[in-house]
Amino acid sequence: MKHLVLGGVRSGKSAFAQKQVAVSGKPVCYVATAQAWDDDMEKRVQLHKENRPAEWRLIEEPLALADVLNSLNSPDQAVIVECFTLWLTNLLCLEDEERLEQEKQALLKVVEAFQGDLVLVSSEVGLGIMPMNTLARRFADEAGSMNQSLAKLTNRVTFVAAGLPMPLKSDF
Repeated sequence: MKHLVLGGVRSGKSAFAQKQVAVSGKPVCYVATAQAWDDDMEKRVQLHKENRPAEWRLIEEPLALADVLNSLNSPDQAVIVECFTLWLTNLLCLEDEERLEQEKQALLKVVEAFQGDLVLVSSEVGLGIMPMNTLARRFADEAGSMNQSLAKLTNRVTFVAAGLPMPLKSDF
């Protein structure tokens, strides 16, 4: 099972995604992409830590996500990745176009080939107004393109708003 969970900030997507991966009955690895650059982000990271089971394995990787998923690729493994938009932000902030493209392509290949249960969390950022600056527009474009690509590679896609999951795709 490969499941993409989309939603806005504080939409309930993380809690929903955690429930989805927990029912697999397999050992769970939580792959976190966040980097805490300020106090607010540190609080958000801490809240995520408190809201997930202590027995889940944790891997923190802000950039080389494909490498991590390759190392976890097993039919006996359940993995949750939180979150793709933070991962894209980390890559965009490197200002290295070649690395960005390499990481995106490698990630899509490993998602397609992944054999275990995989729950991918990503923010939907395209529902608001057009961002005013170049970097914000680029981020929205990259996130939208990545979400579309991931949706094609997963058998389930769910949009979460106000804590309510709305199935967009359910292929079993």
